[in-house]
Amino acid sequence: MVMLLASHQLAAGEKKARPELADIFRSHGESYRRAHRLPASHKKVMRAVSVCRTAELGGHLKQCDTCGFEHPAYNSCRNRHCPKCQSLAKAQWLEKQTSELLPVGYYHLVFTLPHELNRLILANKKILLSLLFKAVSETLLEFGRRRFKGTVGIIAVLHTWDQTLKDHFHIHCLIPAGALSLDHSRWIGARPNLLFPVTALSQVFRGKFLALLQQACGKGKIPAANNEIKASRQKSWVVYAKKPFGSPQTVLDYLGRYTHRVALSNDRILNVQNGLVTFSYRDRKDRDRKKTMTLDAQEFIRRFLLHVLPDGFMRIRHFGFLANRVKKLALPQCRKLLGLNPALPEIPKPSAHELLRELIGIDLSRCPSCKQGTMIIVAELPKISPWNSS
Repeated sequence: MVMLLASHQLAAGEKKARPELADIFRSHGESYRRAHRLPASHKKVMRAVSVCRTAELGGHLKQCDTCGFEHPAYNSCRNRHCPKCQSLAKAQWLEKQTSELLPVGYYHLVFTLPHELNRLILANKKILLSLLFKAVSETLLEFGRRRFKGTVGIIAVLHTWDQTLKDHFHIHCLIPAGALSLDHSRWIGARPNLLFPVTALSQVFRGKFLALLQQACGKGKIPAANNEIKASRQKSWVVYAKKPFGSPQTVLDYLGRYTHRVALSNDRILNVQNGLVTFSYRDRKDRDRKKTMTLDAQEFIRRFLLHVLPDGFMRIRHFGFLANRVKKLALPQCRKLLGLNPALPEIPKPSAHELLRELIGIDLSRCPSCKQGTMIIVAELPKISPWNSS
């Protein structure tokens, strides 16, 4: 059986060695939609990924100013669940974060919800995932007030998956090693290799989340969840902590791995044949060894769609002195107390073209045919008939 390939023409410099998520949606999405009642958000993601960088989104025609070679360049879907669109979004976000890093260590904490709550969360994503952010941030801010008599800064990133695409709800937090005193007069550094005790964190986190869950049930925002609350209360909730990072660049590199990651990147898809999808994963229970898994295409799509977030839901949030509403004043004060110029450094803003060149190592403006000329836009390409999303 010949491996399935995308039907659209590749862009200049683009290589295609294996199938992508878009190929799976194009080949098996229609049968999946016929067999399942899907919410509009799922249909929207399937359509966006399927038509990303194809003629259906339109684009422009490029021509080499030296040899006359022509090539169409199609528009991206820009959907946050699309593997092809996240590399540029991540690079642009990290450029902005560079100016906000402080010259201190950074801790990485992970707060995980027990799987007994998974079904309830999947049925009430927007409410319960918002409660997860609230419980995590309130827990960390409370510990900051207790231990430092100050306010910590938090970058929190939601992930909803494990390596095999099953539902696994957890939040990654990156926290500068210290706090801004409550009166903003001092920077209070954390002890080496210890921010907060994880056992105490997990207990407070569990109490806060379950209390918020009970309140939501009591107000009728979600159905009664007595069984789930009882089962979760008897579980040991997991909070994981890593040693602090050594440099701002290390922090940025690490941030990049988590902030704009989608449930499954295209480079993990190994094969699509006979209605089966084979992909790679790392087995956390077996010393992180790399393995492969094969799923029926319908099951693969079901698992991927578990991780579609509600429209408008923010999966990257900031709290404490990094919260959007306060950091304009709090962050310069932190810098001043740490002996830096209070003004945030001016970071050059590279264009999307420059960022792409850094990401893929290819200058997309260079003619792929003669290797000498520059590709220039000579015509707009209109959208073709839209993909059937019914």
